[in-house]
Amino acid sequence: MDLIDDPSAGLNSPEFSVTEISGAIKRVIEGEFGHVRIRGEVGRVSRPRSGHVYLDLKDDKSVISGVIWKGVTARLETQPEEGMEVVATGRVTTFGGQSKYQIVIEDIKPAGMGALMALLEKRKKALAAEGLFDQSRKRPLPYLPDVIGVVTSPSGAVIRDILHRLRDRFPRKVLIWPVAVQGAKCAPEVARAIEGFNALTPGGALPRPDLLIVARGGGSVEDLWGFNEEIVARAAAASQIPLISAVGHETDTTLIDYVSDRRAPTPTAAAELAVPVRHELSAWLDSQEARMRVLLSQGLSRRDQRLRDMARALPRADTLLDGPRQRLDRAAEKLEPALIAGVQRRRVRLADVSGSLRPSTLRQRVGQDRRRLNEIAARLAPALDRLIAARRDRFETRARGFRPAALERDRARKADAFAALVGRLSEAGQRQTRGWRQRIDALDRLRETLSYKATLARGYAVVRGDGEVITGTAAAKKAAMLEIEFADGRVTVGGAGGGGRAAPRKAGKPPEQGSLF
Repeated sequence: MDLIDDPSAGLNSPEFSVTEISGAIKRVIEGEFGHVRIRGEVGRVSRPRSGHVYLDLKDDKSVISGVIWKGVTARLETQPEEGMEVVATGRVTTFGGQSKYQIVIEDIKPAGMGALMALLEKRKKALAAEGLFDQSRKRPLPYLPDVIGVVTSPSGAVIRDILHRLRDRFPRKVLIWPVAVQGAKCAPEVARAIEGFNALTPGGALPRPDLLIVARGGGSVEDLWGFNEEIVARAAAASQIPLISAVGHETDTTLIDYVSDRRAPTPTAAAELAVPVRHELSAWLDSQEARMRVLLSQGLSRRDQRLRDMARALPRADTLLDGPRQRLDRAAEKLEPALIAGVQRRRVRLADVSGSLRPSTLRQRVGQDRRRLNEIAARLAPALDRLIAARRDRFETRARGFRPAALERDRARKADAFAALVGRLSEAGQRQTRGWRQRIDALDRLRETLSYKATLARGYAVVRGDGEVITGTAAAKKAAMLEIEFADGRVTVGGAGGGGRAAPRKAGKPPEQGSLF
């Protein structure tokens, strides 16, 4: 064996901490890739409560993780969905907590018209599977609504066309809910407008519409995309007020057209579906009135002729009264003998009854009733006395049971039991308080044991330079001033004066070992 061994390979290479090497990799990747645009298919999409969006971008061979911060998510015109082909713009960075790289997305858009159409077809199939397009759930439109709610932009030509057509056909009250009809704000504002109209109280200060019109002029697929969002389709499907969709031109079709109760090819056609033509309705009413008069006149004529025909078949009035008049004459002949016989029968009966009604008989009956009443009165007084005596005995028996001394003893016994309970509760509270205090003291001693101050007391020192902890000679040489912390104080080395300045020393036992220097 040689006196001087050759050094092992790599022994003089610097050592990095995990955080240092992770930060170096992060700086290299962010410096190499500033802002990039990545095209791929959206894979897994996660939306935690924080509001951020985590997703995967993938192709047939690779996958890269992506994150969209909460503030950026609110500004996106298109929200990412799984299976959607997009072009994401952002910066590539690393996440040291999991040793992986990712892209922080600042903007995301569909990768061409084909991606939008594929996403639209996917949403259409999902909503159709839930039954939102079924004809059975569509409500009929009111024939003549009193109030019409319009969801559109207040500054476009659409609202003017609708109001002009309503004024020409049949003027109605119109409530306008202003919304953005394109861009990122379109879908949430349209959904809130539909829900807001449905939340109005019928007959309130602001009347609830009988019919809703969601309207927008023509445009590209991107301009009309807000009406293809799922929240708009679900809001229209959940509306309790019948809804007409009039989005785009006749050839444009959006998801809201499938879930609405009626689809109009243009906003002007929506106004025509909402109300009838007043002049045509007036002419129809006039024609119906004329028909009703003719039919009423014909009906009265037929009934008059039928009445005359039936009257000819009826007998004369004199013939109808001959039979009743003859029966009345016969009854009058029998009435006088019957009255005389009835009076005689009643006179005989009265004579029979009055024979037994003599004054002596009445006086005898009254005397018997008086004697019976006196006997009952004589028995009543002793019965009342016995009843009063029985109730007085029962009252006195109960009164003897309510003795003040017994009540006082019962109260004293319960007061002693209550005081004993209070004492036990107080003692239990004190025991629990002492236990908590002992636990706090033990935790405080543990904190003192784990503090780096205890390490300093064993003779070690902490070296700081320029506000940072120095862990190597290279960093110490670069620092303009060093501050060394011992267990009993701090010492400053270097600086403008070229010397050291010792901080005030604390009284105590000097360290048993030397410092790091």
